[in-house]
Amino acid sequence: MNRLKRTVWTAAGTSAVVLGLIGIAVPVLPTTPFLLLAAYCYARGSRRFLHWLLNNHLFGAYITAYREGRGIPRRQKVLTIAALWLTIGWTGLFAVPVWWVQLPLLGVAVGVTAHLLRSKTLLPEDQGRPAPRVEPAETPD
Repeated sequence: MNRLKRTVWTAAGTSAVVLGLIGIAVPVLPTTPFLLLAAYCYARGSRRFLHWLLNNHLFGAYITAYREGRGIPRRQKVLTIAALWLTIGWTGLFAVPVWWVQLPLLGVAVGVTAHLLRSKTLLPEDQGRPAPRVEPAETPD
């Protein structure tokens, strides 16, 4: 049963990574929560995949900084909020003409914006600080 649980956690983490990668290209789909979920799942399912995720050159330092509570870079906050409002605004105005769908879209935009604005901002001097490396477990997955 232990092996089954680890397999399920690893599959869930991989699904979250895929959704996070899709979220890079589709701003309405959030990237960060999916990557954080992937780290959570991998921590329970596969040290090897957790090691890969946290040491990935594209988003490893970003995830580690967020998980450590150091924050989100200001540039990333601004770009995320701008992309969020542009895509949800466009969708609400042109793609979804009914108010009962527009209202939840507005709620998502307000909620994500509030979360980003309330999150700590990663200072420029901390951005260059390398994230601690996570070593894979001794036991094979």
